[in-house]
Amino acid sequence: MTLFARLIAIASALIAVPVAMPAAAQDGWVVTETVVTETIVTETIVTEEWVVAEESATASRYVSPLHAEAEDAAIAAYGPFRVMDGNTAALVDITQSNAPQAFAAMLDAYPTIAVLEFVEAPGTYDDRANLQLGRMIREAGLATRVNEGGSVRSGAVELFLAGETREIDRDAEFAVHGWLDDWGRGAEDFAPGAPEHRRYLDYYVEMGMAEDHAQAFYAMTNSVPFEQARWLTGSEMLKWLAQGAKVAQTLSDDAKPELAYVDLDLTRQ
Repeated sequence: MTLFARLIAIASALIAVPVAMPAAAQDGWVVTETVVTETIVTETIVTEEWVVAEESATASRYVSPLHAEAEDAAIAAYGPFRVMDGNTAALVDITQSNAPQAFAAMLDAYPTIAVLEFVEAPGTYDDRANLQLGRMIREAGLATRVNEGGSVRSGAVELFLAGETREIDRDAEFAVHGWLDDWGRGAEDFAPGAPEHRRYLDYYVEMGMAEDHAQAFYAMTNSVPFEQARWLTGSEMLKWLAQGAKVAQTLSDDAKPELAYVDLDLTRQ
């Protein structure tokens, strides 16, 4: 979740590169994190972040193999969504303000889609539209799935929570961190009952969490500051979601949760 007003030039330059940008380091790669931010002027809302992986010597961009495979196999494209077949769609990019319309158009054309796979999901440019999209995913009764190598970050985590059922591979990855508004204020700067908190807590409850579980999950997402990221493996995220949630068990009994913290390279004007 992030700031847009002061960083649109940076965002535009990065978006111009038509490749996916995964968070996990690959052999021979060094992962750096570029956070681009946005706010909705009428309310204190932070939105979007995404991750750039750069090769240490050439600074060339890394293309996720899963993303490339999804693009090659897709039979139709609707904004950040790719239709893989009559049953499955994939999320392969940042969601923007038009994502709800793209999602609705996709379901109109392919009404039998039942599963949304998260392939390369860096976040969102419009948090309000993103939460609307999450509610649409839930209303449609879709299952959400992250296969091995899939990456779900920032606002995309809210979208994953929208699944009627959720399936996570132990080698998938998730990333969260504290939000920051356009005035440099974070979650810690607002009273517990402030609308800035309730927006997310109410959404988590709508997605099936009990109030105390929503509070704990929200606190976890804000447990590191905006300038850092908290990385969770699929096994760690499954533990969070399995508490009172309807989750498909995909991990072996001996799967061990892993957790890592990675500094972000925050670029500001």
